[in-house]
Amino acid sequence: MQSENTQFFEVEQESKDRVKKILAQVYDALQEKGYNPVNQIVGYIMSGDPTYITSHNNARSLIMKIERDELVEEMFIEYIKANEWE
Repeated sequence: MQSENTQFFEVEQESKDRVKKILAQVYDALQEKGYNPVNQIVGYIMSGDPTYITSHNNARSLIMKIERDELVEEMFIEYIKANEWE
């Protein structure tokens, strides 16, 4: 049976700050190794395969500490802010 009410999903601010910090570190590590960070992170999010992320500077271990839905949420929030939709 499907509920007709919309469910709320909210991540705590501390968690959001942690996601931002880790995402920045992973992005930098991918850039340092010569990868396209956007393509690699998208590959990881879509597949769940951590080998899309370099182990340089512990980036692979760091990104695996975050749920993929949290990564998507953080990137979407920043996209909305950048486009001034809020």
